[in-house]
Amino acid sequence: MTVPGRRSSTFIRLLRSGFTDPTAASRLLDAEALAAVRADPVLLDALGATADPDLALLGLVRLAEAQSAEDLPLLLDTLVSAKPLRDRLLGVLGASAALADHLARHPHDWRALVTYEAADLHPGLPEFERGLADAHDPVALRVAYRRCLLSIAARDVCGTIDLAQTAAELADLATATLRAALRIASAAAPQDAAACRLAVIAMGKCGGNELNYVSDVDVIFVGEAAPGTDEGKGIQAATRLASHLVRICSETTVEGTIWPVDANLRPEGRNGPLVRTLASHLAYYQRWAKTWEFQALLKARAVAGDPELGAQYIEAITPLVWQAAERENFVADVQKMRRRVVDNIPASQIDRELKLGPGGLRDVEFAVQLLQLVHGRTDTSLRSGTTLDALHALAAGGYVGRADAAQLHDAYRFLRAMEHRIQLHRLRRTHLVPEDESDLRRLGRSMGLRTEPVAELNKAWRRHASVVRRLHEKLFYRPLLDAVAQLAPGETRLSPAAAGQRLEALGYADPASALRHLEALASGVSRKAAIQRTLLPVLLGWFADSADPDAGLLNFRKVSDALGKTPWYLRLLRDEGAAAENLARVLSAGRLAPDLLMRAPEAVALLGDPDNLRPRTHEALDQEVLAAVGRADSAEAAVAAARGVRRRELFRTAAADIIASYGTEDSPAEKDCGALVDRVGDAVSELTAATVAGALRAAVRDHWGETLPTRFAVIGVGRFGGHELGYGSDADVLFVHEPREGVGEQEAAKAAQTVIAEMRRLLQLPTADPPLLIDADLRPEGRSGPLVRTLASYAAYYRRWSLTWESQALLRAEPVAGDADLGRTFIELIDPLRYPVEGLGEDAVREIRRLKARMETERLPRGADPTLHTKLGRGGLSDVEWTVQLLQMRHAWAEPGLRTTRTRHALAAANAAGLLTTEEAQILDEAWVLATRVRNAVMLVRGRAGDTFPADARELAAVGRYLGYPEGRVGEMLEEYRRTTRRARAVVDDLFYGA
Repeated sequence: MTVPGRRSSTFIRLLRSGFTDPTAASRLLDAEALAAVRADPVLLDALGATADPDLALLGLVRLAEAQSAEDLPLLLDTLVSAKPLRDRLLGVLGASAALADHLARHPHDWRALVTYEAADLHPGLPEFERGLADAHDPVALRVAYRRCLLSIAARDVCGTIDLAQTAAELADLATATLRAALRIASAAAPQDAAACRLAVIAMGKCGGNELNYVSDVDVIFVGEAAPGTDEGKGIQAATRLASHLVRICSETTVEGTIWPVDANLRPEGRNGPLVRTLASHLAYYQRWAKTWEFQALLKARAVAGDPELGAQYIEAITPLVWQAAERENFVADVQKMRRRVVDNIPASQIDRELKLGPGGLRDVEFAVQLLQLVHGRTDTSLRSGTTLDALHALAAGGYVGRADAAQLHDAYRFLRAMEHRIQLHRLRRTHLVPEDESDLRRLGRSMGLRTEPVAELNKAWRRHASVVRRLHEKLFYRPLLDAVAQLAPGETRLSPAAAGQRLEALGYADPASALRHLEALASGVSRKAAIQRTLLPVLLGWFADSADPDAGLLNFRKVSDALGKTPWYLRLLRDEGAAAENLARVLSAGRLAPDLLMRAPEAVALLGDPDNLRPRTHEALDQEVLAAVGRADSAEAAVAAARGVRRRELFRTAAADIIASYGTEDSPAEKDCGALVDRVGDAVSELTAATVAGALRAAVRDHWGETLPTRFAVIGVGRFGGHELGYGSDADVLFVHEPREGVGEQEAAKAAQTVIAEMRRLLQLPTADPPLLIDADLRPEGRSGPLVRTLASYAAYYRRWSLTWESQALLRAEPVAGDADLGRTFIELIDPLRYPVEGLGEDAVREIRRLKARMETERLPRGADPTLHTKLGRGGLSDVEWTVQLLQMRHAWAEPGLRTTRTRHALAAANAAGLLTTEEAQILDEAWVLATRVRNAVMLVRGRAGDTFPADARELAAVGRYLGYPEGRVGEMLEEYRRTTRRARAVVDDLFYGA
């Protein structure tokens, strides 16, 4: 009798045995079918040892209740007296609800677990073929298949076989099933079987002898007509047989399905014929096949049908597989495949993806297969379709470090074991780690984690995934360093030829030079070399992910040579997680940023903290530049200091832009391209203004002390005044002065002209820092007019002679340096010109349109593609800016929001005022932002300004990477540019020309 308020001893014992619902378990134990064994302590202990005792008990009760009165005693007697059967049967019932369902439907199949002989412990293909021999229809085949699967699962969950043996047995069972299905299909159509020869080639995990519990079985069909049969009719017969085989395995019956047979890896995929002749296969592979198809063929294995034809197919395609790494686009294809896999994972599932997520099974398989393709050309020991065998061979040959291979081996086995247990539960094809607590508990216990199964499972999973994520890139690169470094006794190194092959396969155009750089960086026994050997495997991967890996490695060597003796440099890269990746991105993205960095390598320190990459404020820049100028003892030294600040800040801006555009492993690329453009435009414009202010201060102080005889202001115009400068832009300006009291106009004008000449000289002096060109050609009368005027002179000119285009040029005028009050007075003077009351008259509008049309025909460089010229081409910068500026001159008098020097702000204000639709504003904005980004990209990549896409393939690819296009997608980039600007031009035709 149970004391009221106290739990029974059975309840407590069930709880201690691992049952999560002791009340339900107690009811199940009371089931009549278990009356003979419910008191047996051995049974409860055995249930408690399973992955899910509740599930195992439920399955046992269902199995017992399904037995006949004559068979039940045999089941129960064997259960309590035979430990092997007890462990196998309860182990399966506690791990797989699907196999419990099978046993409930087929209550005699438990006897398949009774035999405990050597052949039963490790069955092979012959045993599985015997197990399926009596199946003569799809339903019987499913029942027999599951009976065989039951025996594999039993050995697996009991630990009789390990992961590799389980996967191999599952592949053998799949092979036997394909043979049985072909036998059934041939029996149903004997005439077709007689008219052809058909070979079934297993691909993927089945071909590699490493199949999952539930997986698509990938196949390729090869057919030939039987002797004396027309080839066309023979292939038709083979196609009918192959189609029937697919249906036999894939279709759902009263016994469910076996697994989908997937023939989409065949030439041309779903669009290609299901069956081809051997000659047709070879013709396709030799002419049309893509790199991924050869990677897939690495696992090809003839498994069913005509053995001679299957062997001929394998013999014929093998040389093609091992020549794949010599293909022209091998590297680009490989990078594309990896990106496509990751991109296709839904964001909501990426953290639970065992197979395709970061640090998942595909990372290991992909890395191993790539190394096989690169080095299997010359080393036949690497030509295994089984991932773990191939990994072992790579380590034995020195192609992968032994310690790395061991860690990867353990991680892969753990992740595959998780995948097996997840699929075994419901026999469903999934690679997602469950979220439900009870599912995670069962999964953890099935992996042998019994104390805190959920916490232990998550911890182990994350640890192994982290190992894969960390090692799968280093796997390629660490042996390259071993090839040029001193190794421990017994270690095998890559030969120089093999190292060169690998570098070439990973995108390095000059492997010999790359190896020399590695040797210079990583050889020796110094602490510096040891740190470099730790850093370089990861850095080499990041370089290889760029359009120009060779430049990235060369630039890294230059920076390391310059800073090698600086104690903080390697420590920064080693200890600050972001610094090394940021540096790799910057050094391999083009010429501009590395050139800026080489002039002052200590700027590497900016890359260690995201806060360091934010643009500095106008006030902070002004303060630093003017302080540096004040400390200098000559104008030349003063402006050299100001230009040094400019160089450092240009590097800061370029580095931030590159990192945001490329993204990093921890931070995706910036999606708001407009924000990227605005940040660069603001930063470079503010920096240019501070530099001009510093040069002005230096020029004045050198000739007149603290005070110039005339008040003097610099007015930014064009992109400078619009805060839209790019990396290669000149500074467009106007100069205005006003004589101080008591100073004659001639003396004042001479002083102003002297200051301008001195500023220009100082800012263009040959030094290590990039020059800043000051362009005053937008002044009244252009190059024919005086460089500087007084306010009165400007007023007289504008009142009497000003042309419409000059008023248009003033739309982006803004004071940038010098006397602030004078600058404000100048703006007050020009406002009525650029924002005329009642807007422009029709004559002025016609004049602007005529000038724009003339510029389109006369100023576009000869030979330039008008669809790809960012400034003067169709839908480019000029089109958008002139359209916006016409709206400003016509409507800014009535719409204050249009009174801005910034193109995008004016465009948004015009939309808000209803002067164009939201769609039109978005189309123009998108085109302007894209054209601006292309110009910035060209400067970053080539180190010199340009208005068109580069002709050089590598430079064009680098522009594409900056714009977010993966390797091999430059054609798509150019088409997207044309499409975007074509839409913009249609809006321009409507709004500007009134078409």
